[in-house]
Amino acid sequence: MEKHCFNHTPVLLNECIDGLNIKPNGIYVDGTMGGAGHSLRIVEKLKSGKLIGIDKDDTALSVCKERLKDFKNVVFVKSDFKNFKNVVENLNINGVDGILLDLGVSSHQIDTPERGFSYRFDGELDMRMDKTQSLTAFDVVNTYSEADLAKIIYLYGEENFSRSIARKIVEVRRAEPIKTTMQLKEVVESAIPKKFHGAGSPCKKTFQAIRIEVNSELDGLDTVIYDMVEKLNKGGRLAIITFHSLEDRIVKNVFKELSTNCICDKSIPVCVCNHKASVSLVNRKPIIATNTELKENKRSSSAKLRIVEKL
Repeated sequence: MEKHCFNHTPVLLNECIDGLNIKPNGIYVDGTMGGAGHSLRIVEKLKSGKLIGIDKDDTALSVCKERLKDFKNVVFVKSDFKNFKNVVENLNINGVDGILLDLGVSSHQIDTPERGFSYRFDGELDMRMDKTQSLTAFDVVNTYSEADLAKIIYLYGEENFSRSIARKIVEVRRAEPIKTTMQLKEVVESAIPKKFHGAGSPCKKTFQAIRIEVNSELDGLDTVIYDMVEKLNKGGRLAIITFHSLEDRIVKNVFKELSTNCICDKSIPVCVCNHKASVSLVNRKPIIATNTELKENKRSSSAKLRIVEKL
């Protein structure tokens, strides 16, 4: 039932496809297939080329296989995109011509109450993108120490009230476990003074932080970018969409390093690092959604697209 209502509007679709500069005979990787929105447009441009589609969400993969069933040049792989290097090597692929990463949570995941991603619906605290993994949002909320909760809410949510939220969570769970998204929402809202609530719910940052912790979203992101650039053929492109400042900062910094010839400390008068740029920046400033897309898809408002090309 879940997969039949899997809806996800691909963000910055035209910008991604244009940015990948797709060759009909190339090998491309969609590291986060989601609802196959980007994948469909990629494979439509291929003739003798191939698409490797990766996702760690079983429901997403099932939907993608159905939506791309008419294309025989797609290889589906259940994995985290951070296993990219192993995935392509296991397929005996030495180089690829383009890679796309959409680091956002899919609309389907957010809009499915039982997945526990959203504070807009009541559901069990889950938040797992890969439902076969053991760690859930329930575990984070009910077993992490107050200090660890405060740390992840501050670091991953950039929440100024992280300590008071962590304190309140521990206080409430002493009486009984916090089991649902609505319970967590109420706890977080009660820990933040009402004058700071703003227009929407003030629990957005906390939910983001817990989701990032559950799915280890930032761990290894920098490493896999290096792996992906290494596997790009000359002229191949890597396009990454981010949705919050923490992700974007990692992508921006790695792209900057990879596109710079010398990364020595500025105080050193002569280069001693011998670092050579391996990519060029296709866009120096991140590409953002047009006004038209913003009207059609509000979730594109925080999306930033950065692209590099292998030298």
